[in-house]
Amino acid sequence: MIRIAVDTDAAACHAIYAPIVESSAITFETELPGDDAMAGRIRTRLAHHPWLVWEEDGEVLAYAYAGRFRERAAYDWIAETSIYVHEKARRRGIARRLYGTLLDAMRLQGINQAVGVITLPGDTSVAMHEAMGFAPAGVWPKAGYKLGRWWDVGVWSLFLSEPANPPRPVVPFARLAQTRELRGLLAAV
Repeated sequence: MIRIAVDTDAAACHAIYAPIVESSAITFETELPGDDAMAGRIRTRLAHHPWLVWEEDGEVLAYAYAGRFRERAAYDWIAETSIYVHEKARRRGIARRLYGTLLDAMRLQGINQAVGVITLPGDTSVAMHEAMGFAPAGVWPKAGYKLGRWWDVGVWSLFLSEPANPPRPVVPFARLAQTRELRGLLAAV
C-alpha cells in the first residue's frame, strides 16, 4: 500500500536511510539525523510537497518525497525528488511504483518538472530514472566529498506537464492531501 507519511513513520524511514548514510555516497549526508529529526523532516515537507511511504503488513519498506529545488519563488514549479528502499525490498518494482505515484501527486499539485540528483556512477538510480522518462540534464564534477573520495553528481529531469504562461500557483501538498483526487490516486495503486 502507498500512503502519505506520518510522524510515526520516522523511525522506519530512518532505519531505511541509516545504512545509506553510513556506507554509501547515495546521499551526501554524513551524520545520521535520528528519528526526531526525521519526523521533523516529514512534517515540514508535507506542508508543501509529498512524502509517501510503501507499507506491507504494517512495515514501511520504502519512502519517496519531493522538495524545493531552490528557494527563489521563480522555482516553485520544479521540485527535487528522492527515494529510498529497504535493502530487503529491492528489485521488486516497489521503487518504480512508489516513484510513479509521487510524480503523479506532483502533477496534481501543478508542479511541471521533477529533478533527480544522482551520485555517479549510480547505475541503478540512473536506470530507474531513465525508465521513468527522466533525461540527463547535466553533471556537476567532483561535487561532493564522502568516504575518502570526490564524487560527480548527475542531474536528471522530467517534464510532468507543459509549463503554462502564466503558470497557476502550485497547490500546497497539505491542501491536496485533503482532496478526493489524491485519495483516488493512492487507492488506485
